[in-house]
Order: sequence, then structure tokens, then C-alpha cells
Amino acid sequence: MMKLVGFRPPLLSFVRRAFISSSALKWEGGVSMVQGASRGIGLEFVRQLLEGNENGHVIATCRNPSGATGLHDLKKKFLDRLRILPLDITKENTIEAAATSVREHYGSLNLLINASGVLSIPDVLEPERTLSKLEKSSLLLAYEVNAVGPILVIKHMWPLLKLGGGSGTKREFAIVASLSARVGSIGDNGLGGWHSYRASKAALNQLTKTISVEFTHKKDPIACVLLHPGTVDTDLSQPFQRNVPENKLFTKEFSVQKLLNIIDNAKSSDNGKFFAWDGQEIPW
Repeated sequence: MMKLVGFRPPLLSFVRRAFISSSALKWEGGVSMVQGASRGIGLEFVRQLLEGNENGHVIATCRNPSGATGLHDLKKKFLDRLRILPLDITKENTIEAAATSVREHYGSLNLLINASGVLSIPDVLEPERTLSKLEKSSLLLAYEVNAVGPILVIKHMWPLLKLGGGSGTKREFAIVASLSARVGSIGDNGLGGWHSYRASKAALNQLTKTISVEFTHKKDPIACVLLHPGTVDTDLSQPFQRNVPENKLFTKEFSVQKLLNIIDNAKSSDNGKFFAWDGQEIPW
């Protein structure tokens, strides 16, 4: 039989960076994906995940990668461990394409963070202070971005999370962490207002809780948690910071550090729970 000297099949080159179990490729340090990573909390998640785990790989997604200067700065520093992909949560075909890319390059996922969200857009969407200001278009836009999009991301990343579980990490299961908000709690709503935003986050909570029940029934090695980051000094909160006490306006660095601590210490029994940045459980 003729031998091809110096030939290495593409698969072998791929496997050099990973080791294989009977069910999936397992990457040392794990593979994390941050959806909504171009700026703010999402970008900070990417930075801390890369800096806090010298072996971990991170996939960062956003609508317009070419304009994500913060991600490209990180790419220069973490060339081999950061992959940037386009993903628009209002377009399911881009979610499917991202899932295909992750599957082809990594084979599995261990952590999915849904960090995207919308509160206001000048001349398009503003938090309502009264019922008379409520518009159908605002409700639908908030619901699409804050609830539908993140859930579709979970749907398409689900097979990858099942394959990944906790492999390559210190956990025994994969984690889906979606950024919600305390104002999405029905039980905690004593002020009213912000109808579209509140309702969209409440929908995200209910959908995630429902998914967590399914994961339990199917014995999938995945836990879903919802996280309230507090009021963080980002573009999203900037127009609404005037009445926030100084000690309650957090930096991105502080909030993400607290949220990652919750993720890193999550137990399987936390599946389907809603936590504030300080680890306290929030009522539905």
C-alpha cells in the first residue's frame, strides 16, 4: 500500500487541540459562548472568561463583528482562544449558522451566556411610565429581543450543550445563563411602569424555567439560571441612572465578577432559578 509521506488528515490536526471521549470533543478549560458580546456586560464577560481561564475557549457573537472594536482588541491578545461570529437574535438563520460554525470548529459547548437586551432606542422604544404610552410596536420589539431571541439561541445550541456537559471544566453539567432583570419579577413589582421591558423579561423567565423542566425530565446535563446583574453603568442604563444611589450603580467589572461567581458555583439543583448579582434568589 502506498504511503503519503508528510500527509496529516485534517481531522488529526483538529484533534491535536482536543481529546476525544466516546460522545464528544472535550476541550481543556471548556468552551463558552457569549451572545451579545460587542460591548457592555457581554464584552466584559468575554474578557473575564479569557483572563480567568488560561485554557478556556470563548466564542463571542454579535450583530456586526466588523464594528466590534472591543472584541477585536481582545482577539489580538487571545488569538487562539477567541472566536468572533455574527449572530443577530432577530434573525433565526444567523443563529442556526452560528450553531453550525460552533459544531464544526469545537463540537460542543459547556457554557452559554445570553447577554443581549434592549430597554430603549431613541425615537423607537422608551420605557413607559403610564398605560397611555404603551404601544404594540414597543411590546413586540422588546419581546423579540429580550425573550424570543435568547430562547432561540438556547434551542439551537441545545445539542452542543448536551454533548459538552461539564467536560473540560470543574462542573458535571453545562450551564445556560441568561441576563434577566429584577423588574421582570411579578412578585417584586411594587412600582409599575416599564410595561414592555418588564413583560419581556418576565417572558424570558417563564420560557427559561419551562426549558429547565424539560432538561430535567430528559436528564440532559444542562442547568439554566437567570441572572439579574444589578444596575450597571452601561449604554443600556445610562439614560436612567439619575435616581440610582451611588453605591447601587455597579461597574461592568464588578457585576460580571459577581455573576461569574454564581455560574462557577452553580449546583444542579439551581436549574431553573433566578438569582440577583449577590447570589440571592429573586421571586418570580
